[in-house]
Amino acid sequence: MDITRTVGSTVTGVAEQARTIGGTVTTIARTGLLAPVRPDKLARMGAAFLRYGPTLAAALAVGAVRCPDRIAVIDDAGQLTYAEIAAQARALGAGLRELGVQQGDQVGVLLRNGRHMVITLAALSHVGADALLLNTGFAGPQAAEVMERHDAKAVIHDQEFLDIVDDAAAGRLRVVGWVESEVGEGATCIDELIEKYAGADPGKPGRESKLIILTSGTTGTPKGAARGGSSTAVAASLLDGMPLKAGDTTVIACPIFHAWGLANLAVALVLECTLVLPRTFDPERTLALVEETGAAVLAVVPVMLQRMADLPEDVRQRYDVRSLRVVGSSGSALPGDLPERFMDAFGDVIYSLYGSTEVGYVSVASPRDLRSTPGTAGRVIRNVKVELLDDNDRAVQDGEVGRIFIGSPLLIDGYTGGGDKKRVRGLMSSGDMGCFDGDGRLQVTGRDDDMIVSGGENVFPGEVENLLASQPEIEEAAVLGVPDEKFGQRLVAFVVTREGQQLDAETVRGRVKKELANYKVPREVVFLDELPRNATGKVLKRELKQVGADRGGDTADSGKG
Repeated sequence: MDITRTVGSTVTGVAEQARTIGGTVTTIARTGLLAPVRPDKLARMGAAFLRYGPTLAAALAVGAVRCPDRIAVIDDAGQLTYAEIAAQARALGAGLRELGVQQGDQVGVLLRNGRHMVITLAALSHVGADALLLNTGFAGPQAAEVMERHDAKAVIHDQEFLDIVDDAAAGRLRVVGWVESEVGEGATCIDELIEKYAGADPGKPGRESKLIILTSGTTGTPKGAARGGSSTAVAASLLDGMPLKAGDTTVIACPIFHAWGLANLAVALVLECTLVLPRTFDPERTLALVEETGAAVLAVVPVMLQRMADLPEDVRQRYDVRSLRVVGSSGSALPGDLPERFMDAFGDVIYSLYGSTEVGYVSVASPRDLRSTPGTAGRVIRNVKVELLDDNDRAVQDGEVGRIFIGSPLLIDGYTGGGDKKRVRGLMSSGDMGCFDGDGRLQVTGRDDDMIVSGGENVFPGEVENLLASQPEIEEAAVLGVPDEKFGQRLVAFVVTREGQQLDAETVRGRVKKELANYKVPREVVFLDELPRNATGKVLKRELKQVGADRGGDTADSGKG
């Protein structure tokens, strides 16, 4: 054994670990969270963390000790302090345990944003049960399939989803959250359980609760990705990429069942922020909420940014949103000139995050990045490693496009139903292709499975989509390949024009041909009133692919927008 090399390696590893810990502490200190705390409170906060681990139950318990009278949640039902919501989470945990939910059980959660979502997730942490986060856009068969696949013990849902969960709830415990009218005899409601078990102790969980996030399912069946407590290192990296502060007021407009909404919820509770949680998104109401609450942070997905930017100027100017310091966007790429249009209207506040359910956060594009390099995924965050690999799993040359592989403390262990993303040397595939530019920013060029071969040429649709989205008449566009007898695959562009604008297919094709190689010009252009999207705003390309395949032929559509 080479002792010198071994000792040197160990010293280097310890030094790197020390730098990571030091950077994490420095970053968290900048948020203002590490203010002095009375010794008795510090002991109670530590006890809560030891009891529940890095879960939402611990975050609420710590907040209830440090700032019990601070408003934790403002929603459509009113507001709750940290002391109130922590007590309600304990009561619901005790109630669920009494109804038969045990540690290790999986519980379907089909709730919109609001207090019931926060209380439910924390209550399951008290019990040691796992939350299976169901998509509010699911149809009945999808909900039933996911619940059956995960052998869920119970389902907790808003009243509006009664019909959707009928099959999914068969033979399972059923608890209702948001109630809009009488729910009928025999129904168990969250608020009733909270009242009945007020002051009860749910006991110490024997395991750390997990959050099972479903992939978006834009190209196929949603898969479950289980994740335990949040990583301090990655949370610090996220804070390092965005100027978040302890005690901020944060509006979460994106759905909490999605990884991005859940991340904002977790970070905001750790920072003891005031959360503003509207049940549904409306662009004008969102601006009104920012003004009313003086919010410093707004969490959205790109389609929400687009809808706010598209509001008439006189509507936008009704609201004073100068309190906004951060508008965090994730879930899909920012198309075309959207960042510039939004920031011209609302200030340089967009921070765009790149990542996925499976790999967590990877990079952040700041307002300066988005101004200088529209469409960039930004700079890799602290404690995350990115390698670009070729088809033989070797690193590509500088400036070349490769498959994006990620090393991060937030990598999932695998899908709950079996299977995994491709891994190479401990790094997980993000499923995307990309390269680094000369300034060290990551550029995502498209999905690795989106690449099409048309007439022997490789084409990544993302490049064409970005070009189309930058056209002044086009609201949004999606490009994909469909089977073609002559060329193997043909490129089809699906285009939504802005209100009052007219375009024809030949004009669209001509503009692409002027900027890109001939083999990247769509053979068809299909005009739609809107692109099909899921509840988090991602385009459902599987539906578009079926439309393109059904059309057949190899000539451009001559229809107008």
